[in-house]
Amino acid sequence: MAVEFVGIDPNTDRDHCPTVWADAEAQEILLQGWQPSPETQAECEGTSPANGPVPDNEAIVRIPARMIPMIREACDAVERAQLR
Repeated sequence: MAVEFVGIDPNTDRDHCPTVWADAEAQEILLQGWQPSPETQAECEGTSPANGPVPDNEAIVRIPARMIPMIREACDAVERAQLR
């Protein structure tokens, strides 16, 4: 696995830091973020077309909008790898 660090929340205190990585080989984007509140978790699950709650091996994470450029960069890295 070749995980490439893309970016970290520019407003981070380095202890609580949403982060973005790209894994071009696996064609995946990895996100570290904050856990949603129980209310937000329930709202996400209630509006999802999936059946039931989020499985134990999956997670909903919150990422600040200021990280959108980093997420785009990670998307671009994965797409570039598809073209090779």
